[in-house]
Amino acid sequence: MVIYQNISLKPYNTFGIDVNASHFVRVNTVEELQVLCTAFNLSERNKLVFGGGSNLLLTKDFDGMAVKIDLKGIDKIKEDEEHVWIKAMSGEVWHHLVLYSVEHNWGGLENLSLIPGCVGAAPMQNIGAYGVEIKDTFEELFAIEIESGKLVKFTNAECKFGYRESVFKNEEKNKFIIVSVTFKLTKNPKINISYGAIQETLNKKGITQPSIKDVSDAVIEIRKSKLPDPKDLGNSGSFFKNPEIELSLYESLKVNHPTMPGYPVGSNKIKVPAGWLIEQCGFKGKRIGNTGSHKDQALVLVNYGGATGNEIYQLALTIQETVKEKFGIQITPEVNIL
Repeated sequence: MVIYQNISLKPYNTFGIDVNASHFVRVNTVEELQVLCTAFNLSERNKLVFGGGSNLLLTKDFDGMAVKIDLKGIDKIKEDEEHVWIKAMSGEVWHHLVLYSVEHNWGGLENLSLIPGCVGAAPMQNIGAYGVEIKDTFEELFAIEIESGKLVKFTNAECKFGYRESVFKNEEKNKFIIVSVTFKLTKNPKINISYGAIQETLNKKGITQPSIKDVSDAVIEIRKSKLPDPKDLGNSGSFFKNPEIELSLYESLKVNHPTMPGYPVGSNKIKVPAGWLIEQCGFKGKRIGNTGSHKDQALVLVNYGGATGNEIYQLALTIQETVKEKFGIQITPEVNIL
């Protein structure tokens, strides 16, 4: 384990923002991470812990310790007649884990294909797509307590999962570093194609009895058609969360906006697609300097080349203010802004 000084973080964030970290270290084992926490007093330092860097917007140089988690490995740890438990290290690419489970015909993760980032970030924000969230298959995780260096287990309940939320974004924020995650998958997959886009894609292919690979392939096709590859155009995927609003507000907005989509959440809440709100405000495909909202998906903010993190942040603020003014709805970033 080598600690470097004054390193550019441009290769380590999918927005491709060129800022420097005063200190940088790449961690390859749990033992190295424990040493970093204890011998180097990581809890007392300003720190930035990341895997794929796909959920970060860096607006300035980072004066502290940037920790790149490179823990690797995927293992089947047990199984019974109906289920299999697989443990993935936090530095594994999320999509690689999904493909691994699909190849073995273990169901539960296929709807989450091609989501950017690493396994360790998945439970932090309870990633989800096309009717599925991490909490649906999550069994447990192990994390290093930064202050003590001890390995601690968290169950599904202890993670306190919510919509793009967990205990690690709230009361336990900056106190733990996730090192492995275990998922309980099914050997008898139940296909979930409740989201229309998946069904439409399967229909076009003439697939009437889809396998989990068919579902995964459909999701990959949909995501590729909507989302730019960060290698070609810097972005962090969906920049904002889909807001959940009161049913009464939704019904009043429908009077003037009859095409407004909405999905019931519980008895008195409606989830409204943030991308639709942003598009209605005229931002879809709009370029401002070196940044803008993507032409195929308004929810994705992009770096056309040379954008600073602050440029992208200012665009995000403008979008928030405009949506609030037009609809009375506050949209909040899904991306971590530093």
